[in-house]
Amino acid sequence: MNGRPENMRNVPIGTVLQNMGYITSQQMQKALDYQKEHKEKRLGQVLIDLNFITEKQMLEALALRLDLRTVEMSEVNVDIEAVEKIPRQLAEKYGILAIGFNGPSLRVLVNDPMNYYALEDIRQITGQNLEVLLVELVPLQKAIAYYYAEVGARRAAHSANQMALDAQLDVQPQDEQDDSDAPIVRLLDSLIQRAVSNHASDIHIEPFEDHTLVRMRVDGVILEYTKLRRSLHQPLCARIKILSNLDITERRLPQDGHFRANISPTESINIRVSILPTVFGEKAVIRLLDSRAVIEQADHFGMEEENYRRFVPMLDCPNGIIYITGPTGSGKTTTLYMVLELLAKRQVNIATIEDPVEKTLAHVSQTQVNPTAGLTFDTGLRALLRQDPDIIMVGETRDAETASIAVRAAITGHVVFSTLHTNDAVSSIVRLEDMGVERYLLANSLVGVVAQRLVRKICPNCRRKVAATATERQRLGQDVEYVWRGEGCPECGNTGYNGRIAIHEVLSVDKQMRAMISQGVPVNEIEAYARRTQGMTSLHDAGLALVLAGKTTPEELLKVTYYTD
Repeated sequence: MNGRPENMRNVPIGTVLQNMGYITSQQMQKALDYQKEHKEKRLGQVLIDLNFITEKQMLEALALRLDLRTVEMSEVNVDIEAVEKIPRQLAEKYGILAIGFNGPSLRVLVNDPMNYYALEDIRQITGQNLEVLLVELVPLQKAIAYYYAEVGARRAAHSANQMALDAQLDVQPQDEQDDSDAPIVRLLDSLIQRAVSNHASDIHIEPFEDHTLVRMRVDGVILEYTKLRRSLHQPLCARIKILSNLDITERRLPQDGHFRANISPTESINIRVSILPTVFGEKAVIRLLDSRAVIEQADHFGMEEENYRRFVPMLDCPNGIIYITGPTGSGKTTTLYMVLELLAKRQVNIATIEDPVEKTLAHVSQTQVNPTAGLTFDTGLRALLRQDPDIIMVGETRDAETASIAVRAAITGHVVFSTLHTNDAVSSIVRLEDMGVERYLLANSLVGVVAQRLVRKICPNCRRKVAATATERQRLGQDVEYVWRGEGCPECGNTGYNGRIAIHEVLSVDKQMRAMISQGVPVNEIEAYARRTQGMTSLHDAGLALVLAGKTTPEELLKVTYYTD
């Protein structure tokens, strides 16, 4: 650094912080007194714990003292070849990530530059001098998990591909079950680890004429990940079937199963498997049911305050039916599970009929649909009604018979939750009428409808304000001068998006609306009434609010409200 004294390295870190104006002498003395009782902590950590300084300020002081440079994780370009220079165990142990090369030196990110033993150990192992950059701890830990999952998956795929090329892969799926070192086992494990680290919801393993394509769905968008040699496809599918207790000899019929996968020594996740015969072989889709996923505003079922305020009174109705609507993958089941977890705390008997059961809930009796054995939604629902339930959840209203039974159950004193595939809340009325539900039954049973969609959130690390185009101003409003977009960074896998957020349209059925439904009033009039008297906001309005708040993009708004605009 320019103007840095030669003996700066010997200046105490507290003095450096005081000279930078980050702490006062009184704060320094309080920190020293605190440290006497917590001798295992360094002074810098004590100052952070006492909220006298931020982690970023501490790194700036260390950078000045040690003549280093601080960086933002979102601005770093990572070279996978550099990452591979340091074994994963040491990277996680020391909190060090190699990101590139600078001539003969290896450029590394660290959070604790005072751990000279760790730096020397890495220097000895790599045989290279280190160029040290400072970065905050949490982004560094996320980056280590992300890039080593990438390294592991690509290395496993390369190894399996190479062995297949050399005709050295002994395809004995039955024997692989207990062989954790088998290439196929390592390949599948690494793909799952990679999907978990990238917050993917699904892994698609798709056979084609001369290769197998692996794709992952992240934040609702499917992305190509890697290609495998065609000869690996059969043993990989066999491995998946073995874990899922499926018939490995059956290749002509669809099969569904599930298993649990360990993602750390102390954590595992549920995985649902679907096998479907295609022209070139069996396609496997692996869905990761990760219960660790964080739902924004989970205490409000992911809803904004106004929608939550309209929805909560529905849960206190003594009987009636409540629908959550939206396309596949819009988070309907997640919302229902959050609702049932809350209701299960009451003194009630809750029973569900689902296809499939994606998450087990405490104090809830859950039943899995099994059409092969004759257990369908309608037969299962009839059986549930003989189990003395207070609350029933029907995973999906798929046909007229299920709709009719659910509506009659709601009229006879039960609270029923279910899902529908409709474009918005009000159109659910038409959908149920098309299924053959009588208007008077629907009017007397329907409590409310919640339409839901998921939109991708702009990555907070790389989001930038840009001028709105003429088309965007036309769609969003002429007074909108700027919108936000993500430029792409390591934190978001260079997509510009990180995570998803739900938008809702909540329709609450009151006395007047029941009369309108019973009389067959057109849905556009019902919608106008709901907007006028309840202040109901449409999906488009909810999405537009997120765009204007800089949480999502106009492109995401167009995707999820195309049919409801």
